[in-house]
Amino acid sequence: SWNDSLHAFALGEESRKYFGIIGSPQAIDHAQESSNNNFASITNSFRLGVSKKGRDKKIIVVAGSFKDQAELESTYQRLAQDYPRMRREDAQSWSDYLAKTVSLSLPDSDLQNAYDWSRVSAKQGLVENPFLGAGLIAGYGTSGNGARPGFAWFFGRDSLWTDLSLDAAGDFATVRTALDFISKYQREDGKIEHELSQSASLVPWFRDFPYGYASADATPLYIIAMDDYVTSSGDVEWARAKWGSVWKAFQFLRSTYDENSLPRNIGVGHGWVEGGPLLPVETELYQSGLGLQAVRSLAHLAVLTGKEGVHRDLQQQFDSAKSPLNQAFWSPERKSFIFALDKEGKRVDVSTVLSTVPMWMGVLDEDKADSTISQLADFDHSADWGMRIISSENPLFDPTGYHFGSVWPLFTGWAAVGEYRYHRALPAYANLRANSLLALNGSLGRVTEVLSGSYNTQLATSSPHQIWSSAMVVNPMLRGMLGLENLRTENRFRFAPHVPAGWKHFAASQVPACDGHVDLQYTRDTNFIELKIERNGTAPCQFEFAPAVSPRAKIASATMNGQSINFRMDPHRTDQHVVLAFNLAPGGSTLAVNIRDDFALGIPANLPEIGGRSRNLKVTSETWSTNRDQLQLQVSGVAGNTYELSLYGSRAMKAYEAELAPGLSADGAQRLRIVFPASGTASYIHRAVTLYFSHSQ
Repeated sequence: SWNDSLHAFALGEESRKYFGIIGSPQAIDHAQESSNNNFASITNSFRLGVSKKGRDKKIIVVAGSFKDQAELESTYQRLAQDYPRMRREDAQSWSDYLAKTVSLSLPDSDLQNAYDWSRVSAKQGLVENPFLGAGLIAGYGTSGNGARPGFAWFFGRDSLWTDLSLDAAGDFATVRTALDFISKYQREDGKIEHELSQSASLVPWFRDFPYGYASADATPLYIIAMDDYVTSSGDVEWARAKWGSVWKAFQFLRSTYDENSLPRNIGVGHGWVEGGPLLPVETELYQSGLGLQAVRSLAHLAVLTGKEGVHRDLQQQFDSAKSPLNQAFWSPERKSFIFALDKEGKRVDVSTVLSTVPMWMGVLDEDKADSTISQLADFDHSADWGMRIISSENPLFDPTGYHFGSVWPLFTGWAAVGEYRYHRALPAYANLRANSLLALNGSLGRVTEVLSGSYNTQLATSSPHQIWSSAMVVNPMLRGMLGLENLRTENRFRFAPHVPAGWKHFAASQVPACDGHVDLQYTRDTNFIELKIERNGTAPCQFEFAPAVSPRAKIASATMNGQSINFRMDPHRTDQHVVLAFNLAPGGSTLAVNIRDDFALGIPANLPEIGGRSRNLKVTSETWSTNRDQLQLQVSGVAGNTYELSLYGSRAMKAYEAELAPGLSADGAQRLRIVFPASGTASYIHRAVTLYFSHSQ
């Protein structure tokens, strides 16, 4: 009904338990649907009036109450009259939140803005329901003419993936609240909930509806997220209090094992894929990878809570299961990890981005992971706006297929973190940048749920603000690119960045480290890396600084506060890390690493226009010669296009299948041009480019 004094529609229902109101102090007229069925319109509306000034402001107020009409009207009046002060306070609260969590100062303004807005976006997933409690929802979207309002329900696995980004950013309070909510609705046999409607308390949700415990992956994710929170925050007492819950979750997970000790999906719940032509399967690599990591996470929680016998048993389970998992899901023919095992235990030989989840967890063999990444980095898996679930060349591919062709920013974030973990920084940075640009491609920080596999546009069914999509801007930056890891329970901190080519300086502040936090200032020039550390905290703190450099680089010396410090090299196929480990004292410290013959490659990565197709260059592999004087790149590009890359550090003397452009760029880089000939049949074609360097001096 219309309330003339409030200029608003009052909303209610027959039991008089719930009260709502929507209106405006400026409303001058209203139209109300008729109850006698004589009119076609079922629309209620009000007009805000004509604005006669050059600038005008109108306010629409929406308020609700679970108490009575008087409380509702008081809330409405307060919002209508006091909103300027409330907006100021809200803005200040977000400024405070950003200042108290990990803050970055980056030379790339797009990444900078995407990171800050995505932190806000992820935190806005925290919802308090007076009947259910406070937890993280999946996202926000409109309800259309009869659907649920986007994904504004409590989802188990959505919450748990988002927890990992909030841990990385240092928002431990929100993570603890979210995990507490998840444990509250754990099933008696230990299984973790998948989906909880906002109105679940009003219906027999867990008895009469199929959604409550539909997924299998939420259960191992719960154990993983619990260990990540405790390890990062140091909240061991809470781990002791929650031990019964995580142990019960593990008992359920173990009850789903097949004869090869792999956790099933069939008959238990979906893994990542919920439907479509990729099913049915016995178990996905995604699910089995999470299951294996859950064993390792629970083993660590057992150590922290004083259960040494349990720890030994679980660690032995992990050690004995890791190699069989790497064999079961490896395709020698494809030279990649595959999607799943079918009901007969045979490999479903489909390469998929889902294999980057066990890469994130670090449970896959490095050589096999590297080969898999090379395939996933190519144009058929990697769109300019993110990762397809399967190759566009696969006969099952459908660009609008929810689980058989579309691009999810979630996948893109998984890939970025996994690729950084396995030292494939070029495709990792391309994926990180894709998600970051999506965070700015509309309402700031609002990253959509799912996009077309063929065109840069979100699907009509996509929730436009998906919390875990925003989280997949934060995680690839902090855990991936910067390699920040706080092991609070061990008083250890690790900073192992893969710094993008051309970056001279960046900073990170309020980074949780040991018993306090650190502020980091990183400076890079041709022949040195400098790190300034300001530490707040007094407990012993083992600090490890391990920046990535080229396999060609030589380390001349390293110092701490002007004094020589020992270092070691950690070599990989595409990079090596200079590892400096030391006890970090309170206050300021300065590290300096003197380098020669370093090299870095800059690859442009941008989004196409809305509705556009991919056009970026893809680097699928980097192979150095034994004496580090040759670098071969396997690349794919759009036929007929010319690409220009930036080469930093060591000067390339000549190039094969490419051209070294004369002169240097504005920031002092060599320029490498790669020309792809026109083709009448293929959109993307492959090239092998080789760079030749002079021998090190």
